[in-house]
Amino acid sequence: MELGIYTFGELASGETSPADRLRNLLEEIELADEVGLDVFGVGEHHRPDFAVSAPAVVLAAAAARTKRIRLSSAVSVISSDDPIRVFQDFATLDLLSGGRAEIMVGRGSFIESFPLFGYSLSDYDRLFEDKLERLLEVRERDDLGVYPRPLQDPLPVWVAVGGAPESAVRAGRLGLPMALAIIGGMPERFAPFAELHRRAAVEAGHEPPPLSINSHGFVAPTSQEAADEAFPPFAQMMNRIGRERGWPPLARQDFEAARTLRGANFVGSPQQVVDKILFQHEIFGHQRFLIQFSVGSLPHASLMRSIELFGTEVAPAVRAELARREPVLAVDE
Repeated sequence: MELGIYTFGELASGETSPADRLRNLLEEIELADEVGLDVFGVGEHHRPDFAVSAPAVVLAAAAARTKRIRLSSAVSVISSDDPIRVFQDFATLDLLSGGRAEIMVGRGSFIESFPLFGYSLSDYDRLFEDKLERLLEVRERDDLGVYPRPLQDPLPVWVAVGGAPESAVRAGRLGLPMALAIIGGMPERFAPFAELHRRAAVEAGHEPPPLSINSHGFVAPTSQEAADEAFPPFAQMMNRIGRERGWPPLARQDFEAARTLRGANFVGSPQQVVDKILFQHEIFGHQRFLIQFSVGSLPHASLMRSIELFGTEVAPAVRAELARREPVLAVDE
């Protein structure tokens, strides 16, 4: 299983400038590479409480400071962007990084980019379908005048899916890997999405594509330390967004329930996070797991410690256990 991190470059507390947050973010990506993690994803937002509106630019800066880690958007809001330009940006990133770029496309859970770039929300679904089709077309064909071409052929494109079954079916039908966001509820309730994705791929004549589970979390030396440090910024951000969307305030007891084995959040000690990743792997059989540590504005030092623990303690334990569980193949003599 590939293990990695994603972030939106949160600025929720107002205590860190965008410039400082971006400098810190590059240090976080560099550390993730150093501790052996596989993927780092950077998402796109167009709000004052997030520092990243141009993931490819941030990832290109990270490419110069890293050696092995794959660099992905998480997500690119393709509906309100130009798919040719997105392809060119990530093809350029692929060249700069020596073939480590990925695009994760999605419709996005925020809508600010639509009026910003002159699109109507009434075209929300149609824009995504049309622009994804165009992105895949320029990825597959080198006779359309779209340059540069990436090192990877094809340049990886993942589809991020939230709570819409038809999105899982679309990704499978296109033969594209799916990143399934689980940020609330019981994980087993999302198992049908994985099945829909695989079944649609097979019915369309594709091999079952890879699946990623993307969730919130935080790792600290002890379970209590993780919970006590993560809850205040987590609640601050979720309550701020909740006021915009009509959600009730996040209570500590609900936060604690979400970090139990059958909850959605991976907040705890290294062993707790290991156990939870393995528990969900039994449900989904997924090939990738990405965790968002920066739900709210945690101190940079805390994020760095969490990344280090995830890379040096959680990831090796998960990989070792999954390798142990793999069936032994018979060898012809």
